[in-house]
Order: sequence, then structure tokens, then C-alpha cells
Amino acid sequence: MSTSRRVFLRLAATAATAAAAGSALGCAASGGARRRLAMAIDVRKCLDVHGCRACVDACHEAHNVPAIPDRAHEVKWVWKEPFERALAVREPATLPAALRGSEVLVLCNHCDNPPCTRVCPTGATWKRDDGVVAMDEHRCIGCRYCVAACPYGSRSFNFVDPRPFVAHPTSDYPTRTKGVVEKCTFCEERLAVGRLPACVDACPAGAMVFGDLDERGSEIRKLLNERYSVRRRPELGTRPQVFYVI
Repeated sequence: MSTSRRVFLRLAATAATAAAAGSALGCAASGGARRRLAMAIDVRKCLDVHGCRACVDACHEAHNVPAIPDRAHEVKWVWKEPFERALAVREPATLPAALRGSEVLVLCNHCDNPPCTRVCPTGATWKRDDGVVAMDEHRCIGCRYCVAACPYGSRSFNFVDPRPFVAHPTSDYPTRTKGVVEKCTFCEERLAVGRLPACVDACPAGAMVFGDLDERGSEIRKLLNERYSVRRRPELGTRPQVFYVI
């Protein structure tokens, strides 16, 4: 198959998936206008459920993310970081007491201007029309350029065969092999069939909101209009599409 035909088929499949996701989620604007999918995390709601890992576990179980005990080889799609480090707060003394020293969720930011996609030599990662930064592990050659380009540490590399470390593999998502990169994909396989990301569905506090930023009536648009939010390292110009409501 020629290179041009492969590219065409990939783009066609991506467009079809994005269209199905928008229609099923009720995110499609009239006239087929472009959607802008994003996530908002209500930090205070998240902290109300102390020690909760429901979203992390749901994500990792749904995507066969290996539980590798060696931290040097750790693979993760969603995890927690101290608030001050995750949001790069320069004056932690000014933080509200409830947030100081607390941990917040971090994941791929699905940046509007993603540096990772520009350095991939094989097109294994790309930004979809709806804003999702997608990943095709089968096209990944393990060069790790995307890992180096991501300023948030949101990509993991499989230094060892991950499959022995998946306790209960699911056939709903492919397992990976040694030598490839992986990350959060906003559960594009769930979006394609009208479902929300696994982490959003699993959160017992309703702290995670997902939807179309360009739809005025969407839950995420209303939340961001009403509450103050921040993004990770906005000075870098990557324009993250994961917002932290504080």
C-alpha cells in the first residue's frame, strides 16, 4: 500500500471516530462546526474523597496499563502529584490551606499546541480535529522524541515487556509491547461509542467534567465560566486542555 493511501486511510478513520464521538456525546455544533474536547478537574471535590484512586484504577484497568513495581520502568496514564509541583506554584505560602501539600490528578493535557506531535518521525501521535492528542502504539518505533518533547512528563515508555504486569487484561483495548510509548488518549475508544472517559465515569465525587469547550451549554463550559481555573505551565504556550478548578 502506498504511503499516500495509508495516510488517507488513517485520516479518514480518525475523522470518522471524531465525528462519532461528537455526535454521541452531544458535542457537535450545528453545521458540523469543529468541536474542542477538554477536561476540567474540580480540585476541591477531588480532595473531599481522601485517598481515592477510583479514576486511576478505572483508567489503568480499561487500558491494560501495567503495574510495574520498579519505578524506573513505571507506566502510568493518570496519577497524582503534589499541588505545588503539578501546577508549578511559585508562592506556595499563598495557597489555601486545603490545597497546600495536597495531591492533584495529572494526565496528558491534550494540548492545543502539542510539541510531542511535531517531533514524532512516524506519525504515531497526532492531534485530532476535536483536540484529542491520539496515539497509535503500532506505529511507534520507540525513539522517545515525544517523551523528551512533552514538558509535563505525561508519556511513559515500555522499557520491559508490560504484558506480564497486567493482572486482568481486557480484550477491549490492545496490550502494548516492549519499546513503545503510551499515554492517556481521553479514552478515544469510548468516545467513539458515545461513552465518557473511564476516569470521568468512575469518579465518585463528580470532580471530573468532560465535554466541548465551544458548546455554550456544555457542563464544562458552564463550570469554567463560573469558577476560577488554572492550567499546567501556561507560560510554555502549549495551551493545555485539562483545566484545574480551584
